Amino acid sequence: MATGNLWVETPLIYSTRLSELTGAAVYLKLENLHPSFSFKYRGISHFIQKSRQTLGSDVHVVIASGGNAGLAAACAAKALKLRCTVFIPDGVTQSTLDVLKREEAEVIVGGKHYSEALARAADVVASDSKAVMVPAYDDATVWEGHSSMVHEIQGQLKKKPDAIFCSVGGAGLLGGIIIGCKAVGWDDVPLVGLGTIGSDSFYHSMSLNGERFNSKNKSLPPGIELVYNEEQQVHLAHLTSFSSKASGSLGASEPSAGVVRMALERKGGVKTVSVPDEISMEALASFANDHKFLVELACSTTLVPAYHRPLFEKLVRPCQGDGDRAVVVFVVCGGFKIDVETAAEYAKMLRSNSNGEKDEEWTVKYDDGSLFSFKK
Repeated sequence: MATGNLWVETPLIYSTRLSELTGAAVYLKLENLHPSFSFKYRGISHFIQKSRQTLGSDVHVVIASGGNAGLAAACAAKALKLRCTVFIPDGVTQSTLDVLKREEAEVIVGGKHYSEALARAADVVASDSKAVMVPAYDDATVWEGHSSMVHEIQGQLKKKPDAIFCSVGGAGLLGGIIIGCKAVGWDDVPLVGLGTIGSDSFYHSMSLNGERFNSKNKSLPPGIELVYNEEQQVHLAHLTSFSSKASGSLGASEPSAGVVRMALERKGGVKTVSVPDEISMEALASFANDHKFLVELACSTTLVPAYHRPLFEKLVRPCQGDGDRAVVVFVVCGGFKIDVETAAEYAKMLRSNSNGEKDEEWTVKYDDGSLFSFKK
């Protein structure tokens, strides 16, 4: 990878609290500390830098996104003094508009759905020879940029981890981790991808392929359509609607077919888990209290196993022989769509949904298609 990247190395910190809770040695890769507050700054800035090298210093950066990809593009374009246009569907919040305009992006709002915003962005790119469409997650150059975090982890950790945890929406982050692990000789390291029920297109897509639990029947819940990607020769789950509050960041209609293929083929495997929004809300509040960081619901979803030892132990053995603790890394992917008011709203929802019974349980969808329950 070329030098002179826009991102700087993010810290990898040891978490005393999460290590106590899990019985493992837990490290946090703080991807929330990028200029755009999320890991997406790596891959998207890398793509934009390559586009600048190819198309020149007057390249026009265009992206359809009202989320972290859009902000990452705006931040990168501002750093490189490039024109940036962000297309966003109707319903965008004023706070999102404000943060994008603060980074000097031109923001165009219109269209009922993301697909309509994307179509308008594509029209601009087609009519402007200096314009380039910036992909949010499904692109090899973007994955290459994201893979840099694994190279950093290798230098910071000084040993091979026993597992790496990340959140999964369209699977761009996971794609970067898979490529990075292969590059540093960690292809055998187990990866765990977590999403939320109602935005879990990757979980369902993985189930449809190989020898996984839904590969023969290919039965999908209402609101999810079966599609086939000829290029990668994988079946994908296409969500026609989203019911998760994390869908703003995790809500890809379907995941990257290329990443699904890589996940199915990698030596160390990729386990998938899908959790209810409420348990992610709980993790968000706990993480803010324990580590003084406020992250999006999509990010706190990654941390759910760290706060629930039964789930963690189903995914990773806390001790890896001879009494040695497992060493695990949680990617704190960040996200800018969170504030104190929203976090307080989540806490209120959790309190109102609780009936005070000590034997209440959380139930998640596990990698093999089973439901796994554990006490709250």
